[in-house]
Amino acid sequence: MINTLIFDFGDVFINLDKPAIERSLKKLGVSTITNEMLEIAMKYEKGLITTDVFINSFTKKFPKISTREFTTAWNSIILDFPEHRLTFIENLASLKKYRLMLLSNTNILHIDKVIKNMTIERYNRFKSCFDKFYLSHEIKLRKPDHSIYEFVLDENNLIAENCFFIDDTKENTDAAKKLGILTWNNNPKKEDIIDLFNNSVIKNS
Repeated sequence: MINTLIFDFGDVFINLDKPAIERSLKKLGVSTITNEMLEIAMKYEKGLITTDVFINSFTKKFPKISTREFTTAWNSIILDFPEHRLTFIENLASLKKYRLMLLSNTNILHIDKVIKNMTIERYNRFKSCFDKFYLSHEIKLRKPDHSIYEFVLDENNLIAENCFFIDDTKENTDAAKKLGILTWNNNPKKEDIIDLFNNSVIKNS
């Protein structure tokens, strides 16, 4: 029986433009995103380096790019948070039928941009819906590493088979599934989180 719902953030609740960062950086003269750059970004998502160190690692490599330009390019991925999704999670929280958790790969710059786009009042409304609100840079873990799912299960005394995890990235849901967690790899272009209870796994639980 499902008693815990674990949600991703981006492209589940908030809309993203995932190619936007690479597109924006190319306009600034960054022709290729190297493995080294990706590794630095992952360290930043895990909170292993500060925002200043993260930004400087790029601006030193590309001195013609200013801190402001890089920050704008980095945050170009963050779009809007539709009100109907906020209403959905607020209504779901009010039912108190499930434990609700957020599990997001993110970083300080992106969260700051989310709050700016949403307003702090709407962000706090959203955050208050969850029993636990896990951001990768705060817990020093990131998806799809098995350790992040094990951390959530252990800290909350959860049974994997009683949890349902929603994420738009298949790599993330595949990793969770290997631990016995029920999953929905949602397609943000065709599906909306407000249709959660049309999902066959939920309906048959």
